[in-house]
Amino acid sequence: MRGRGRSNASPLPDTTGSRPKLVVSVDGRGVVSHAGSRLLVDLADATGLSASLTDALRRLRPRGTGHDPGRIAVDLAVMLAGGGEAIADLALLRDQADVFGPVASTPTAWRLLAGIDPTTLAALQTARATAREVAWLQAAEAGREIPAAHVGGRDLPGLVLDIDATLVTCDSEKEQAAATYKHGFGYHPLLCFLDNTGEALAGLLRPGNAGANTASDHITVLDAALAQIPDAHRHGTDILIRTDSAGGSKAFLHRIRALRDRGVHASFSVGHPVTEPVRQAIRALPDHVWHPALEQDGTLREGAEVAELTGMVDLAGYPDGTRILVRRERPHPGAQLSLFDLDEGMRHQVFLTDTAYGEGSLQLLEVRHRAHARVEDRIRCGKATGFGRFPSRHFHINAAWLELALTAVDLLAWTQTLLLEGELATAEPKKLRYRLLHAAARITRGSRRLHLRISATWPWRHELTSAFTRLTALPRPAT
Repeated sequence: MRGRGRSNASPLPDTTGSRPKLVVSVDGRGVVSHAGSRLLVDLADATGLSASLTDALRRLRPRGTGHDPGRIAVDLAVMLAGGGEAIADLALLRDQADVFGPVASTPTAWRLLAGIDPTTLAALQTARATAREVAWLQAAEAGREIPAAHVGGRDLPGLVLDIDATLVTCDSEKEQAAATYKHGFGYHPLLCFLDNTGEALAGLLRPGNAGANTASDHITVLDAALAQIPDAHRHGTDILIRTDSAGGSKAFLHRIRALRDRGVHASFSVGHPVTEPVRQAIRALPDHVWHPALEQDGTLREGAEVAELTGMVDLAGYPDGTRILVRRERPHPGAQLSLFDLDEGMRHQVFLTDTAYGEGSLQLLEVRHRAHARVEDRIRCGKATGFGRFPSRHFHINAAWLELALTAVDLLAWTQTLLLEGELATAEPKKLRYRLLHAAARITRGSRRLHLRISATWPWRHELTSAFTRLTALPRPAT
């Protein structure tokens, strides 16, 4: 029989008891939330964004009094980067002056936005481009070059720009809001993101009934996006412009081709509708010209094949060297199929590119184009970083809000490129907020310095403190 004596083993922790009882009060001292957001404020200073915005908005500071307009713009961008949704959410920063300093009141922020006319908006865009150039130079000096876009298991040379539109619902009457093609009501902004880093290069606020395939709007956004790219990268670097079929107009593609005359080595990969001539060409393709398609990791994509239709479809009027490719695959459950797809039993997607023969296999060109779908994730995250809701009934205020939302996206992207490593360097904003930006801390003072003390048990304390250390080491722009 086993003995009944007392065991020498350590007792197991009690995991069945109730949670500790709490007494909640509002008398805490020296405690701050969202302490990690200070990282974004300091990064705005380190890249020269704060100073550039101050110069751009100088005329909105009468007699040099009151809050610095550039500082207000930075605070608004930081608030949006942290997940704020309304101007009133500036209160979170304002009420923690020990960390964020003096922050403008809500009425003051409103007056700033109301004063941003088209000329000032263009100055804001120039300020963002100036800061981007500094951020990219800082990345180069720190040995953290702008990463390559990754498709089909390999890195693409150069830069990849993704242009796409989205619908933003307005729940109240707003200037130039209109009925959308999806039977909603709101705005229809057109946006451009840099696939390499997730930076938001350009955005054009448009009425909800704006055309999806308007060539002039695509040209406007492309020109604004190219103006955001530093000269050293805009000239002499391969730049691929990707869109869905809405960007496949001949006028837009000719504009891309004309960029080469200005020293910009641009090419395109754009969607194309499955028209009747395209259907006939697909039906005429023999089986042996179809090649297995690839997944984004470079492995074979089961049930998918790619082929070329160049020479079988009339491409008169398109830039010389335009090619047309098609992918077919077994449809996944719930896929929306055309009558042609139903007849063939396969889903077909077609796109145009001017990438020359010998510069990539059919499989690579197709998986490269399919990676354009990543822009949908950029837009989804962007909507959670400011442009999913517009605060005013005035169109010009909402256009300024969109520009500040793009600035917020940039701050997050620069933080990842310059300051973070591993999983957090590619994480979505939601994860960055949860792990870093919304971290709480305690404030203490000593040796004439302010100390921000992250909890010793916070799981991502080392990542956050390392980011602040890298920030301190960044070279500062000359003033």
